[in-house]
Amino acid sequence: MQNNDLSNAELHLWETVQKNPQKIAKMSIVKLSQFAHVSTATIVRTMQKMGYSGYTSYRESLKLQDRSNSNFDVLNDADDKIKSVITKNEIEMNNTLHNLSYSNIEDSISMTKQANVVYIFARGLSESIGQEIMVKLQLTGKYVEFHSDPNIIKTASKRIKDDALVIFISLNGNTPELVEAAKNLSRHDVPTITFTTNPNGQLASLSTLTFMGYMSKTNYFPDYEVRSRLPLQIMTRIFSDAYSVRTGFARQ
Repeated sequence: MQNNDLSNAELHLWETVQKNPQKIAKMSIVKLSQFAHVSTATIVRTMQKMGYSGYTSYRESLKLQDRSNSNFDVLNDADDKIKSVITKNEIEMNNTLHNLSYSNIEDSISMTKQANVVYIFARGLSESIGQEIMVKLQLTGKYVEFHSDPNIIKTASKRIKDDALVIFISLNGNTPELVEAAKNLSRHDVPTITFTTNPNGQLASLSTLTFMGYMSKTNYFPDYEVRSRLPLQIMTRIFSDAYSVRTGFARQ
């Protein structure tokens, strides 16, 4: 998203918050509305256009930046278009980390420990993430199978027993063969973990445990399904690293 896509009121608001980040981080949406002389609807609309889910996520990103004192030199040198590219990734990272639940991390570790077999199902660009998890879990001594073929996924899901664990990796959470597999597994009470960025996706509602990342609305390849898997990579890396720590493998 570029500044010239904003209306006059939205541009005024964006310039105001950019000039007063420390002050804005402490303001409620009502106080910001009064401070910038714009409506709360304008605030929400502006933040969404700039890649945030709303004002709360923008304010949280300011707090994260303040805590980490993040100041990337590249942003001082880059033009507005490249800045927007860099900022998009920063937004996805910050909001994905903000969405993480500590209880989800611990529960996912317990579920993985208890499982006799772990199956990982993924399609498309998410396959490489699934393969990475498979290798890391195998290194800790876990028996893991990874499948990306749609027919194998659908067939295997009918035969998996309830002492196993199935991990789904899906950006939009609606991949047909993964949804069909999740329904099959649900009928047999097989525990499942889903890594996704779509809270309204079918996989999220069918899964035992869901890690919900944040995906920016900005897409630099709009005609193709090649959106960034950064949120999925962040969550799955935290999951596999945390599993290594909790099982004691990281100390070896």
